[in-house]
Amino acid sequence: MTIEPCGNNQRTMTSIFERYLTVWVGLCILGGILLGKIAPDLAQTLDGLAIKVNGAPVVSIPIAVCLFFMMYPIMVKIDFAAVLRAGKSGKPVFLTLLINWGIKPFTMYALALLFLGVLFKNLIGPEAIDLVKMPFGLDLPLGASHGAGTVVLHEGVKMLQVPLWRSYLAGCILLGIAPCTAMVLVWGYLARGNDGLTLVMVAINSLVMLLLYGLLGGFLLGVGRLPVPWQALLLSIAIYVALPLVAGYVSRRGLIAAKGKQWFEEQFLHVLTPITIIALLTTLVLLFSFKGETILAQPLTIIWIAVPLFLQTLLIFGLGYGAARLLGLSYDNAAPAAMIGASNHFEVAIATAVMLFGLSSGAALATVVGVLIEVPMMLMLVGICKRTANWFPQSVE
Repeated sequence: MTIEPCGNNQRTMTSIFERYLTVWVGLCILGGILLGKIAPDLAQTLDGLAIKVNGAPVVSIPIAVCLFFMMYPIMVKIDFAAVLRAGKSGKPVFLTLLINWGIKPFTMYALALLFLGVLFKNLIGPEAIDLVKMPFGLDLPLGASHGAGTVVLHEGVKMLQVPLWRSYLAGCILLGIAPCTAMVLVWGYLARGNDGLTLVMVAINSLVMLLLYGLLGGFLLGVGRLPVPWQALLLSIAIYVALPLVAGYVSRRGLIAAKGKQWFEEQFLHVLTPITIIALLTTLVLLFSFKGETILAQPLTIIWIAVPLFLQTLLIFGLGYGAARLLGLSYDNAAPAAMIGASNHFEVAIATAVMLFGLSSGAALATVVGVLIEVPMMLMLVGICKRTANWFPQSVE
């Protein structure tokens, strides 16, 4: 994250990766579709590089590597010792936890089901199907039913054939249960929020995610009659959250002890800044090299998925921001408390969708749409916060 203060207490991003993330995502869509046309076997070959259990691919090695480099630079920035001091900011921390884990997952499920399963179902294609991975450890005979899916044989591998709209629903669910722990540091800074509080809330959400991401994900996927791969969900959390979190914590302590905090913040973190975005964009190219045919055949697919994600972002921001005002929070605490729920941890959502359902699944595509709308949506909310700062006591000047 490269951000710097300007005159009149204005704050701006200086990293070209972060300022134009939407542009890079758009280029990845085009590049991935083109790659799928030129080298259609490349993404399949890379996805085939996986850790297998009983002959079934469980962990995609390229995606796991990319995700680690997406997550590690985020985790290493966090001073988890600050969690112990979180009690001094009780109200905003409580509000964030309530919005992120008590409300957001369920409103995301409801909105996605309403739009993808009812209003847009005929536009997506009520008979359109998607092939997703069999749940880890499950061995059903061909033709057997599992949730809303049917076991079929595809290229010699048993897979589940599910309605396409349900696959998109799964991706939205995985986004809805992943509160942001990365770019929210940028959004809170740009809104002139309390940076220390933002870091505390990021640390707390990272720890809570270890406990609740798998539980909520399995519950909501089950309600949506989608595969509930509990073992894979837990493995996903271990690989995509716990591993980089532990690596970040250990290396942060070791590097600061060896080189000092100034070297760590001014040199080491500066080198890491573009790595997260590069790893993310590499993953997106792979995803779109698989989904290019679907997008070309139905170019409005991205819009159908984006609508509930867009409305969810506005709803959660409005609830958080309104509750912060009712609780009498100061502006510099209210802004990050509202935005950490509105934004999504799309890195974990993408990786989990790929692990659970496959690189070519509609669930993976839905999580990528979350990336596509994230930056313009959050910049819009930053602007709303700055224009309404006078609604709150002790707002930042």
